Amino acid sequence: MAGPQSVSLVLLIPLLLPLGPNRCAVAQRCPQACVCDNPRRHVACRHQNLTEVPTAIPELTQRLDLQGNVLQEIPPAAFRDLPHLTHLDLRHCQVGLVAEGAFRGLGRLLLLNLASNRLRALPQEALDGLGSLQRLELAGNMLEELRPGTFGALGAVTTLNLAHNALVYLPAMAFQGLVRARWLQLSHNALSVLAPEALAGLPALRRLSLHHNELQALPGAALSQARGLACLELGHNPFTYMGEEDELALPGLRELRLDHGALQALDARAFARCPRLHTLDLRGNQLDALPPLQGLGQLRRLRLQGNPLWCGCRARPLLEWLARARVRSDGACWGPRRLRGEALDALRPSDLRCPGPGAEEEEAEELKATRPRAPDGAPGEEAGAAGPCPRSCVCVPESRHSSCEGRGLQAVPRGFPNDTQLLDLRRNRFPVVPQAAFPGLGRLVSLHLQHCGLTELEAGALAGLDSLVYLYLSDNRLSGLSAAALEGAPRLGYLYLERNRFVRVPGAALLALPSLFSLHLQDNALDHLAPGDLAGGRALRWLYLSGNRLTRVSPGALGPARELEQLHLDRNRLGEVPTEALEGLPALLELQLSGNPLRALRDGAFRPVGRSLQHLFLNSSGLEQISPGAFSGLGPRLRSLHLQKNQLRTLPALPGLSELELVDLSGNPFHCDCQLLPLHK
Repeated sequence: MAGPQSVSLVLLIPLLLPLGPNRCAVAQRCPQACVCDNPRRHVACRHQNLTEVPTAIPELTQRLDLQGNVLQEIPPAAFRDLPHLTHLDLRHCQVGLVAEGAFRGLGRLLLLNLASNRLRALPQEALDGLGSLQRLELAGNMLEELRPGTFGALGAVTTLNLAHNALVYLPAMAFQGLVRARWLQLSHNALSVLAPEALAGLPALRRLSLHHNELQALPGAALSQARGLACLELGHNPFTYMGEEDELALPGLRELRLDHGALQALDARAFARCPRLHTLDLRGNQLDALPPLQGLGQLRRLRLQGNPLWCGCRARPLLEWLARARVRSDGACWGPRRLRGEALDALRPSDLRCPGPGAEEEEAEELKATRPRAPDGAPGEEAGAAGPCPRSCVCVPESRHSSCEGRGLQAVPRGFPNDTQLLDLRRNRFPVVPQAAFPGLGRLVSLHLQHCGLTELEAGALAGLDSLVYLYLSDNRLSGLSAAALEGAPRLGYLYLERNRFVRVPGAALLALPSLFSLHLQDNALDHLAPGDLAGGRALRWLYLSGNRLTRVSPGALGPARELEQLHLDRNRLGEVPTEALEGLPALLELQLSGNPLRALRDGAFRPVGRSLQHLFLNSSGLEQISPGAFSGLGPRLRSLHLQKNQLRTLPALPGLSELELVDLSGNPFHCDCQLLPLHK
């Protein structure tokens, strides 16, 4: 149901400036620590150790440069006496706080530069009053999170730079309001998760920079929200595989950069839903083979330099496709020996001889024997120069990634380089991770143990992993975890336990993880969340319990996680909203209850989280009735309400939800009579 949209009108009124003596006298004022160029209306007060915005700056100033001072804080209406400013430079000012309304009155500002400061967060209304702003620079700060609505007043911004911050997650609707943004820079952060709707509301976006992050898998659903993208930069992320199941669908994409990652395999249809792709950059990965790529009729350039390409018999289909599709490619052969160093684009399919029966098997043996353990961009460089690497594994010194994925290993190998930061052991066959399984890997940040048939982590299994932040144990056979098993990884922030056999939250294990930020227990067999289950989750921000068998969340079960921001209880068996269990969660922003057999909502169902909740999901819950007071207590912070695909025939008015931006009522059998009139009004 579409509601009326608020429209901001900017009236451009010519300013007539009298040239009398009073006006000239005002225009020539200049603070003592500044240099004023009155004809150009520029004022510079650089590196003067100023602790506050100087007074007596000429009112008609258009460009103000304050970089290199020690302002530390931007108070409310700090520039109210400078209504003509178009450019404001606050770089390197040690700013740690921008107050709400700090820039109100700057309705003509086009460029705001807050780069290289100490910002950890932006208050909800910190950027209000900047309706004409076109470029916002926030690079080089310490931002750890973005709250939906932060950029809601910046409808004219075309470029937003958030590079070199500390972002680890993008929530849904993170950039809502940026309807004219064309370039979004998010490189050099620590992003590992993008909510499916993180990039929703960016209809003009053409370029997205996400290189140098910690994305382990292609967030295709999130990226596909930005359907107008022409250039997508994803290089220097630890991807190991991409396939059609990643659901990347960008009909206008022209350039895709996936350089210097950890790609070992690429499905033929990985980019089939990007039909206009012209340039694909795969340089510096670990690809020894590549299938003919399907659905890319406009592809003209394929960059493959720095991959250990095996130009044997099985590479013939690739060469034939490159010639047939007229795709220019670079890169050089790593083997077989007779072709080592040969440029790929200089070869013809007939050069890749398949001489007779058994040739492919012989070729496979040579590949296994000579495959480089640490390939880099120099064709013909001998393997092994970068240091140790276990047999059957690949260790890449440039990215500090090591991989033994899918090698049929029956025990955790040893002997990886000491500076390894990502270790991929997926799809092997070892049921137990023994004590001290990863010696010498004190710099390891991300450990992948998915699809290994694991049933147990022994006590001390993670000993010495002081830098570990991401632990992936999804798709195994684990039914429990002990605190002793997880001791030795005090910085662990993200624990992935999806699709195992847990029937209870491993609460005791959480006591060993004082920094745990995000816990993923989707698609297990949990049936009850009881007090004490989260006793060790005091730092927990995100809790994902989707797709279990939960019938009850007891009062007090969530109490220890007072910092919780996201709670996903969707696809369970809850018959009612666990209102009492929501007590004591003052920071909760998103609540997912979709796919539960709720049927009805009683009065005050969400009152305990009314002051903080921003996004509420109740879709596909069999709702037939909603009490008139069901949403009472939900304050003005609620931004989105999802009620689609229920059985609602009528709905009460929502008078208290003054800041609501999205209400999804699709897929309900509404009876459009006078009972709907209050809601319509």
